[in-house]
Amino acid sequence: MSSPLSQLPPGAFAKEDDGDDAAFYADARLKTHIDDAAIAALTGFYRQVLPPGGALLDLMSSWVSHLPPEVAYGEVIGHGMNADELAANPRLTRGFVQDLNRRPELDLADASLDAAMICVGVQYLQQPVAVLAEVARTLRPGAPLVVSYSNRCFPTKAVAVWRGVGPQGHARLIELYLEEAGFTGVEVHRLKDGLDSDPLTVVLGRTAI
Repeated sequence: MSSPLSQLPPGAFAKEDDGDDAAFYADARLKTHIDDAAIAALTGFYRQVLPPGGALLDLMSSWVSHLPPEVAYGEVIGHGMNADELAANPRLTRGFVQDLNRRPELDLADASLDAAMICVGVQYLQQPVAVLAEVARTLRPGAPLVVSYSNRCFPTKAVAVWRGVGPQGHARLIELYLEEAGFTGVEVHRLKDGLDSDPLTVVLGRTAI
């Protein structure tokens, strides 16, 4: 049986702005993309799910990672599209710049990480299953991947299917990405409903044990 993602129409992962992403992200944006209440909710979720002392991958990162300040991690590897943003992030032990839409492969060892996060960036991935399968490869058995999203994005860089399904379909779309990438036990957690802050939803998956 074909997967739901394979039944999407041509152009589902196209962008309105198909120009060079490296040029779009060339200028550092040292600002947050969700408000303080949503950040606090995400930090609280990370506190519950991410293992203290573990090796983490902060994929599609920036100058902040929203990690709980009192928790020490063994390593926090940051990926992003702007070297200055990554250099300004005090929680990263190292970082690398890579356009995942051009090359989804990650230069990280198999089963070398204890958790991964993607904060308000999944909507930009044009090969989401390939990227998330790579994340799964780098994670140890049973390790979590936390994918969070809000109602904010650069709309011309978000893929067509993200724009097309609308807010009610975003969680299900990410669930499909995770399931096809090999994650199990996928859960959806609505952390903020948008009434008193930016809305924030987390989709959590774990690698198979």
